[in-house]
Amino acid sequence: MSDLPDGIRPLTPAEAQTRRKRSLAIALTLGALVILFFVLTIAKLGPQVLQRPL
Repeated sequence: MSDLPDGIRPLTPAEAQTRRKRSLAIALTLGALVILFFVLTIAKLGPQVLQRPL
């Protein structure tokens, strides 16, 4: 008997590969957005942000 609940079946190798590719695409897109937001934030702060009194 399987350890999976009713209505859930194991993924085929093709389905697992498709899921892996989709997850990688989502991760890369999210990483690109994080980098884009960081760069835009630094650009909006301007060059004077590094010349502040300590």
